[in-house]
This record gives sequence, C-alpha cells and structure tokens, in this order.
Amino acid sequence: MLQVSNLAVDHGKLRAVWDVSFRVEKGERVGLLGANGAGKSTTLGAVLGIYPPASGMVRFENQTITGRSTAGNVAAGMALVPEGRRLFPDMSVYENIKMGAYPSGARAGLKAQLERVYALFPILAERRNQAAGTLSGGEQQMAAIGRALMSNPVLLLMDEPFLGMAPIVVEQVMTALEQIAASAVTIVLVEQNIHRALEFVQRAYVIENGRTVLEGGRQALIEDTGFSSKFLGLQ
Repeated sequence: MLQVSNLAVDHGKLRAVWDVSFRVEKGERVGLLGANGAGKSTTLGAVLGIYPPASGMVRFENQTITGRSTAGNVAAGMALVPEGRRLFPDMSVYENIKMGAYPSGARAGLKAQLERVYALFPILAERRNQAAGTLSGGEQQMAAIGRALMSNPVLLLMDEPFLGMAPIVVEQVMTALEQIAASAVTIVLVEQNIHRALEFVQRAYVIENGRTVLEGGRQALIEDTGFSSKFLGLQ
C-alpha cells in the first residue's frame, strides 16, 4: 500500500531526514520508532505532502505520489492525526470533528462517519457542543482521531497519539485503535513510547538521526539484544 524509499527532507537549510525507507502492506499496523528529534514526524509530513521531499520516492496504492499536495493525498485515502492534536479550541467538538470531512468524497457519508466516531468515543457525543479547548488531553486526542476518520481513510498516520495521556485513557484509545484496524484501515504509528507502540504494531522500523537503522517484526525486535538494551532498557 505504502512504500517510502530513500526519503530525504529539509527544513529550510537544515536536513531533518537523510535516508528513510519503509513499506506498509494493506491492513498492517506498522510503527516508526525512535527518540524525539529522530525525524519520525517529518517523515509522516513528507508522506502526506506537508513537506516536499528533497530526494527519494513515496508510492501509495501503486502510484508515485512524491511531492503531491496534501489535499490530493487526503482525497486519495490518507489521513493524519497530528502530534499535539491541533484542534481549534474555541470551536465545538462537533465542528472540529466535522472539519475532517472536507474532501468532496467524504461529505456524502458525513452522517455515517460521524456515527462511527461517536460509537468509538461516546464521550465525544456527550460533549459535541462543548468547546474543544475545554476537553481533557485524552478527550482532545479522541476528537483528533475522530476528525481524521471523517475523511474515511484507508491509511491512518498517527503521530504520538499517547503523548501526555493518563494510562487509563491510553487503554481507551488503544482499544479504539484496535477497532479501527479491524475495520480494514491500515495504520502507521509514530511513537517515542516503544513499550506502548510494540503492544499495538505488528512490525516496526527504528529511525535514528533521520535514517532507518533497523526493522523487524514485533517479537524479532524484542528478542534483538541491541534493540532491547537501547530502547527497552533490558540487559
């Protein structure tokens, strides 16, 4: 479904990503793991079209999309849950979620998608008329996920979805992600919390200093002594 090859991305005169490669098959749950500043978020931004690649190739659904606009990629079936949620705090929960249905193809199914979001996160239905900025951090994350689902994506890109959330809320969001994945949505998860990420993903790629340095299935990574000692704190 998604193939990223030798991706390099610049932020002005600074190179943020040097050489990242990974692939994602339809229906998979794949992690991009690594420390803060490794280039994970920039990689997602380049895939979605937010940042133009300096070099490399991105293919989605058997088409080369390198440099294609964000709007074009969303219309084609991608959606991003950004780090920090990025909601409009003075707008209602409903208004924030509804904004995810801006592609013309998604508007016809707005009601059905909204019901899907409320079924996943009933608290959002209860607080639909409340200003998004008054929600807890976990509830705001739910709203951000709901907004992304409104475009009916086949590929969901998630950037640090568990950041700053209480453990009980993390479990609620994890359960929702399991349900989303079971509905034939492919998920790419960027996460600093390696332990938490490995509870969800099937395969993962490790990014260090803007480069892909390791890849493998969940169990293979756990059993890799270099990976486990460096990222899991195991000796």
